[in-house]
Amino acid sequence: MRFLRVVVIVGVVLGALFVGADRWAVSYAENRLADRVQSRQGLAGSAEVEIHGFPFLTQALSHELEQVDLKLKGVEATAEGRKTRLTELDASFREVKLNGDYTGGTAKRAEGTALMSYEDLSKTTQNGETVTYGGAPNKVKVTATVEFLGKSFTKSVVSTVTLVEGKGGGKIVRVRADSVPGEGVPGIESAVRKRTDFDRRLDGGLPAGLQLSALTSDEAGVHLTLSGTDVSLAGS
Repeated sequence: MRFLRVVVIVGVVLGALFVGADRWAVSYAENRLADRVQSRQGLAGSAEVEIHGFPFLTQALSHELEQVDLKLKGVEATAEGRKTRLTELDASFREVKLNGDYTGGTAKRAEGTALMSYEDLSKTTQNGETVTYGGAPNKVKVTATVEFLGKSFTKSVVSTVTLVEGKGGGKIVRVRADSVPGEGVPGIESAVRKRTDFDRRLDGGLPAGLQLSALTSDEAGVHLTLSGTDVSLAGS
């Protein structure tokens, strides 16, 4: 009995040491991976990484992770060659195959969400137009200075924001006015729409392989749904 008691105690101690080492290793890996992601993505904000599954060490030795969750703040995407900011991006990477030096990997599939504030969406417009909440889901209010018949005036329109297929593939955020005040006046509608209607591609700056798949909007801003296969983690 004494021998068995000693064996049990030793087993408990070794198990505790293993769990402690495993938790230290996963914490170290999460921090290193977060630093790598922040560097590669050029974040203006922060990156947080959570690696799921236990034990971590056996996953690391096999170079395969069950799931890695990524939370980014201040992501710089590219809209028509101009940088714009995503307030936050949350993504879950599944079945991640790590590269040889553990600095990144590729997920078999990934899904997530991103938020773009109206302030940041306004920065993607060409001529200083402002975009705010339109009072209903998928509605935005666009305010612009319009030049017509040699005069300048400010117009606000309620527009619908949608996600559409872009030329050459990929998705585009499209904003189109539902109606234009004074549109019965010849030339006024085209003058207003020239300043308030726009398309923006936001693929650039996202983790490679992660694509826009759906969109909605509310008081907080424009919410993007993301998904993809063979998605790069940490820019590898």
